[in-house]
Amino acid sequence: MKYLIFTVIMLTSMDSHIIFDFNQKSDLKNWAVVDDVVMGGKSSGSFELSPKGYAVFKGSISLDNNGGFSSIRHKFERKSIKGFTKIVLKIKGDTKTYQFRIKSNSADYYSYITTFTSNGDWQEIQVPLKSMYPSFRGRKLDKPNFSDDYIEEIAFLIGNKSEEKFQLLIDKIELK
Repeated sequence: MKYLIFTVIMLTSMDSHIIFDFNQKSDLKNWAVVDDVVMGGKSSGSFELSPKGYAVFKGSISLDNNGGFSSIRHKFERKSIKGFTKIVLKIKGDTKTYQFRIKSNSADYYSYITTFTSNGDWQEIQVPLKSMYPSFRGRKLDKPNFSDDYIEEIAFLIGNKSEEKFQLLIDKIELK
């Protein structure tokens, strides 16, 4: 009987795993804004908590000086993702297109990415891990799609090759 209960608990805990669940007390110190200013651009993004406890990634994109992107990144201790097949994002955007990115090794120069378009309402975006393709500076690399057993960095990026203001609310990021 103890074995049966243990097995049920283990299987239930494998249904999902929270990567980050934002609330009014969330600590954002391991999140970093990275804009195109690192390459001479003039875009600006910010990352903060809303009064309701949602993460707010907002700012403006400038194409000046060959710029055109803003991102937020979160590095963490390596997490095993064995047994999980997708990442689920609970977001509310502004009808713009964003990228969600992961790295199995934060020192890698490339990320595995997917794009999604927000619809202005709260959405649950389901991203199959194996559909995420390797990319570096906007170019798809000639490498296989994501197939690692670990991740240690996640990111959101906006870079639609247009000058625009943006705002993306993030409630939760989890593995399923």
